[in-house]
Amino acid sequence: MTSLRDSDLGRKPGRSSPGQPARPVAAYRGLAPLAPRQKFPGPRPGSRPSLGRRMGRLARRAVARKSPLRHLDWVLLGAVLALSLMGTLLVWSATQPGLIHSGQDPRTYLMKQLMNIALGLIFMGAVAFLDYRKLRLYAPVIYGVSCVGLVVVLTPLGSIVNGAYSWISLPGGFQIEPSEFAKLGIILMTATIIGELRHGEARPRLRAAGIALAVAAVPILLVAAEPDLGVVILMLSLIIGLIALSGVRLWWLGGLAAAGAVAMVAVINLHLLKTYQIGRLTAFLHPSADPRGTGYSAAQSKIAIGNGWWTGQGLFHGPLVSGNFVPEQHTDFIFAVAGEELGFLGCTLIIVLLAVLLLRALRIAQRADDQFGMLVACGVAIWFGVQSFVNIGMTMGIMPVTGLPLPFVSYGGSAMFADMIAIGALQSVYRHRTVFT
Repeated sequence: MTSLRDSDLGRKPGRSSPGQPARPVAAYRGLAPLAPRQKFPGPRPGSRPSLGRRMGRLARRAVARKSPLRHLDWVLLGAVLALSLMGTLLVWSATQPGLIHSGQDPRTYLMKQLMNIALGLIFMGAVAFLDYRKLRLYAPVIYGVSCVGLVVVLTPLGSIVNGAYSWISLPGGFQIEPSEFAKLGIILMTATIIGELRHGEARPRLRAAGIALAVAAVPILLVAAEPDLGVVILMLSLIIGLIALSGVRLWWLGGLAAAGAVAMVAVINLHLLKTYQIGRLTAFLHPSADPRGTGYSAAQSKIAIGNGWWTGQGLFHGPLVSGNFVPEQHTDFIFAVAGEELGFLGCTLIIVLLAVLLLRALRIAQRADDQFGMLVACGVAIWFGVQSFVNIGMTMGIMPVTGLPLPFVSYGGSAMFADMIAIGALQSVYRHRTVFT
């Protein structure tokens, strides 16, 4: 065993006596020499991180605890994406035979619908990441712009579709349907007016309900002048449903129902309906009276749905769809395409996804923090519920043909944009709910 000399006791560690090599400090403590210190292998100062490192940072931020993505209703979003995907395939199948026969690109409507969905998702994200309370500020803007659009529709700039002025022609072959955005305007304005409760009040005042009715009457009358009976029915359902859910007194609802009945009688007795609208109602009440005239669309739709049986004929293999026997099969009667090509199981899947969407909307309304958020969520639920019921019902012959599209399934840019913005409003209400009360 080696011993230290007395002269080495006062010498600083690491130093050696003259003529001897220096020994490390660890040698005196019985430890192994330390390895040289290595630098962290990070990016050099002034250099940009790699693409993979930047994508990793974005992914970590996206799943962080306070990230907005973690507070979205992913069940609702999944139902919307599934409906949009099924709708895109059905639109492609419904339009491919006609485009091939005319010598055009058979993927034209497919690419347009995909573009509509992509733009709609951008609009949905922009609205979802807003605080839903700020929608009060944008409600008059959406309402005013949609009313101006409805006025422009009645001018020579409007385009006639199936006997109604519903579209505005834009440069480049594009068209916009203002009535789709008017639905959203009615929801936001009604929720803003009757959702502002004073301190100590549990229900809106009669004056607020009257103002909401007057505000909603403007777009309703403009749509009735087009005329578009289906959208009028939907708008009336929205305003009546929102006022009823706001907590008004029962005798107010009774008076509102009586006024609606008087209005319907006046419309019938004053012959305010157009000839084609009367024909559609007659065909609904008596489906076998004119199967080759006014009842042709409903009759062909029921035949196509019945031809699908349980599992359907398969995509692109429906004989009635391929022969274009169902009118407007890519828009109003898209459910008939699903019935023939996907069968009973495919139709059931679409109905289940729509039911999931409605249940999530009602759940969001139940957990909303205030009256405004509750009415916005309920308005969207009424919108999608009534429109889905009318569309599916008219393809099966239990509702009159009104021209309302099936949400997220039928082809259309304006309808897709408005539907996605409504889903964004639902996500905004969901994100800003109070977890603990």
